[in-house]
Formats: sequence, C-alpha cells, structure tokens
Amino acid sequence: MNSLKNIRYFKFFILIFLSSLLFSTPSEPPIPTTMNYDYLRENGDDFFSQGVVTYKGDFVQTSSGTVITQRKEGILYWEDIPFALPPVANLRWKAPVAFTSENFKINPKENNFCHQEIGGQIQEINQTGSEDCLYLDIRAPHGKRDNLPVMFWIHGGGNTSGHKDFYNFSELVKRKDVIVVSTNYRLGPLGFFTHPAIQDFHTGLDKTSNFGILDIVLALKWVNENIAFFGGDPNNITIFGESAGGHNVLSLLVAQQAKGLFHKAISQSGYTKSSSLQNAYKSKKFNEEGISDSWTVLNKIIIDKQLANDLDEANTFQINSNKEILRKTLYETNAQDLVNLYGDTFETPLLTNDGVVIPKIGLKEALRSKDYLNKVPTIAGSNKDEIKLWLGFSKYFIETNQSFLSKGIGIPRVEIKDEEKYQFYNDVRSKGWQLRGVQEPLENMFVAGNEDLYAYRYDWDNLRDFFVGDFGKIIGSAHALEIPMISGDFSLAEEFAWIIYPRSPSRRFVSKNMMSFWTEFAKNGVPGRSSNDINWEKYNPQSNKNILHIDEKKELRIEKLDLSMQGLVNEILSSKIIDNEEKCILLYETTNYIGDNSFDEFVKDVSFKCSRDEALRISKKNSETIDF
Repeated sequence: MNSLKNIRYFKFFILIFLSSLLFSTPSEPPIPTTMNYDYLRENGDDFFSQGVVTYKGDFVQTSSGTVITQRKEGILYWEDIPFALPPVANLRWKAPVAFTSENFKINPKENNFCHQEIGGQIQEINQTGSEDCLYLDIRAPHGKRDNLPVMFWIHGGGNTSGHKDFYNFSELVKRKDVIVVSTNYRLGPLGFFTHPAIQDFHTGLDKTSNFGILDIVLALKWVNENIAFFGGDPNNITIFGESAGGHNVLSLLVAQQAKGLFHKAISQSGYTKSSSLQNAYKSKKFNEEGISDSWTVLNKIIIDKQLANDLDEANTFQINSNKEILRKTLYETNAQDLVNLYGDTFETPLLTNDGVVIPKIGLKEALRSKDYLNKVPTIAGSNKDEIKLWLGFSKYFIETNQSFLSKGIGIPRVEIKDEEKYQFYNDVRSKGWQLRGVQEPLENMFVAGNEDLYAYRYDWDNLRDFFVGDFGKIIGSAHALEIPMISGDFSLAEEFAWIIYPRSPSRRFVSKNMMSFWTEFAKNGVPGRSSNDINWEKYNPQSNKNILHIDEKKELRIEKLDLSMQGLVNEILSSKIIDNEEKCILLYETTNYIGDNSFDEFVKDVSFKCSRDEALRISKKNSETIDF
C-alpha cells in the first residue's frame, strides 16, 4: 500500500469510525412504486432475496418466517430478519407495519442499509441505500441458552446515517453470555420529517414526525415476541446506544409506545435536543442558520423538479399550492434525492415534539414528568474529549507538517497549533455535552421518581504518540471511542488499531471492566464493582452526585458531577486563552448544540459583539478541515 493511500485510509477510518458512520454497499434494483401486501407475503423470497448467501444449519421459526442459523466467530448468528414491511410507496412517512409470515424463508441480504447522504462532508459515502431497510440481527452464545439477558443496540450517526452491520458484539456475547440484537431504522428525512402536507393527512401513529423511533419500537416488539426462540429472556431487555443511539434511548424512555418493551437503558453520549413542530417545519432562525427544515427541503425539491427557478419562486409555489399537490411532490421524489437535498448538518431538526411519540413539552421536560417517564434502571455517560472528534480535523486548530521521518514516506505529521486553546475549547464543549447528555437527563429522571441511576465519564486516552501525530492529545477519549471497549471488537480500526487501541494492560483493564459493567447491569440492573473493587455507586442529585470515571486501573475513580450552563458561560467569558471572536462561537456552540437552545439568554449581556449572525459568520470562516 503506497503512502498516499495510507493517509487516505487513516483519514477515512478516523472520520467514519469515530462518527459511528458506516460503509455502504451497492444499490439494489428499484423497489416497486405500489405496495401489495399479499404480494410481499406470498412472494417474499423474490422481494427480499437480492444477494442471498446459502448457509447450512438449523432454522428458527419466528413471526417473520424461518431464519437460518449461522455459526461464525464462535457465536450463533441470525441476520437480516425483516420486522416491518418495507416503508415504500403509501407506507413512506407512516408508522411501520409489522412483517408477518409463517413460511417466509429469511436469508442474508447484501443491501439492507437505510438511505443516507451520498458524499457527506464527514461520512464520504458514495453509494445509495434503500427504503427496504427495516431489518435486525441477533447474536447469541453457543451451548445451552435459556432466558439469557438481551441487549438491544441502537446505532449512532446523528439519525441521518448509520447501519446495524457496522458493529460486531460477538466478543461481548461470547465472554458475557448475553444475547445482542441490533437494528436498522429510517434516517434523515425518511425517518424524521415534519410537513403539513404529510401529517395533516394522517391520524393516530401515522401522524408522527418520528418515524425512525417507531421503527425501533416495532423492532423491540418483535424482540419481545420472538427472542425466547433464540434463548433470550423477553422480560429482561436492555436498550443501549451511542450518540444518536443514546439520544434515541432517552427518547424511548418517554415514548408511550415503548412502555413495557424494555427493562433497563444505557445512553452513551446521548443528548436531549428536540425540536418543536413549527421549527422543524418552518423557522426563520433555522433557515438563517442553514438548517434543513422541511419547508426549505421542499423548496429545494421544487427547484430540482423545475417547478420554480429560485427560492423566491419556490416559496410562492408552496404558499399558493394546496397540500395535495405538495404531498404528491414529496411522495414522487426519489428517496436518495430527498436525502441529499436534506443535507447532513448537525443542526438538522430531527427528533420533534410531535405529541404522538415525543410529548409536546419536549424530550428534556418529559424526562422529569411522572406522566411520561418509563422508570427503569438507567446509565448515562459521555466521553472526556467528546468534541475532539470534530476539533481534530479543523484547520483552525490543527496543521500538518513534515517531520524527518514523515518526509521519508510522504505522510505528514499532524500537530495542534495551540495546545492550551485546543484543550480549553474541548474541555468546555465536552463538559457541555456531559451537562446536557448526562447530568440534566439524570436529574430530570430523579425528579420523576427514578432513583436507579448511574453516571459515567469515559476518560481513557492512551493512544500512541506516533511520528505522524500525538493522538492521545489530538483525539484522546473522543466521541464514540468507547464502543470497541464494550463490544470487544477492535478490528474496526483495521491496521491502525495499534495506534488507536494499542495492546496494553491498560486497554485490557478498561475493556474487561466496561464489558462487565454493561452486562452486569443488563442482568440485574446494577453495574457492580470493577475488577480492582471500585463500586459504581448510584447517581443521586440530592446527595452524592456520584459519577464513575472509566480509565486505566490507577485512574478508575468516583467523583462528583456538578456542572451548570451558567458556570460554563462564566468559564468562557473569563478566559484569557481565547479572544472575543472565539468566545462568541464557543458560547454559541456550548449553549445551542445537543440541548435546549439557550444562546440568546446567555449572550444578551456580554460586553463584546456577539449574536447568532456573528457566531455563524465566525463558524463559517473557521470551518475548513485538514486536507491530507
């Protein structure tokens, strides 16, 4: 492999893996434009059989048909089980419909990931997905299986990207005698979309904007009905997910449709941001900030279909057209085109307070309501260096230089321009994530009467200092880096695993204990003690506020979690490390991202020029990424 390719692969791995985003597979033949349920049930083999690989083995009868048992990687494996009819044609933008069949033969598929953006700034996916993507996988240990704890994984990716197949929990299954289920769910504008031309024609569950959450709910229902056939205990199901997956875990805690379908919950780097229906549909602020509200998306579609020449004409078209015409325009839009027009901005309105799945009061407030909260034992945590995933490739903070060694092989050394500023920026934003994604949700759940709460922070940052860069400092314990520690699958890093996850007693200690904490919690609702006898105590906002810092043996410890947004704002404003322009953008990002937008509240009395427009101007100016 030549040096240029090495660097490309390195950048590709870091961006893809750390974002919890995914490789894609070739596109499949087009799905029929009309839906015939009888056809699907009677001719399912034809509809679902692209890319079938035949395996010899046992079969398990489920409500979706007969699924073949595969034996690989030392476990039993069942893949691509359809839990819902393909949400196409008249099922697009509706609650999922269960797929049921007595004699359908379920085989592995080659193309089963949901539509997501092609050529996104981070993910670099270059091939299309499919609307026929509502499948789940099951992993179970060999040997006698009876009433094993079930862990239900929800992938991340900002609810705009992701794929069940990217994550391999085989080691966790083998070592800890649990069953792991992983599922796909609709993404982006196909999974989360608010427009009167859709919702106003619907009633009941179909009136939702949160189609992707209902996909997960239906997958959970399928697990409840069928997991006993695979040796799992339907009365002991733990949902867990990272990033948007953690976000969705928190959402399921308040979704009334999910009550009784799971018994414990783990949110890894989750968050509570949710949007009003109005902001998701049409908002001046959202438009000004380049956010893909559904009004803007439909404007883009109208221009793309040559129904208007520019945004002004598209606005007029929407205003003057009846909902039937707008609805027809949306439904006739190719799914991949729709996704590409939607974009991949972090601030895209996704989870909405639709009053169907998420209460009108919003996710954050619903978590503190006894009327909405599903009170189950819950773990919530974040990573010490969450934001380094994004900072680590920003030209504003990072530069590339040629070292003596790197010149010889043509690989530049990646260096931090100003380590003090880099670390300060990361610390504030990462503490903001900890506040919004861990402390606030747990405090709210406690108010609602849930006292079985646990908090953690993942601190392990023992990456190698190599001649191409000191990745312990650049990446550290960034967003998503904890996932292989839990799954036991370090192959995600491929040939760079020795840099990102160097073999060491430190790595083994952290992975061993995270596996134990997660599975003990799944078994009995208590994560228990570490191998060196540190007890993971409950988080109680009225007394101890205990949080477990997960790190190498000598650094594993219990401390207090006591943050506030006002405290973070004060830290920014009093800093001598950053200038006023940097303070403005840091204020905006800290108060606006992943949680309720409180920027206007905290910026009104600052002594320097700082507004939304100013913050967005600075952000745009500083947004260029490292070119390897």
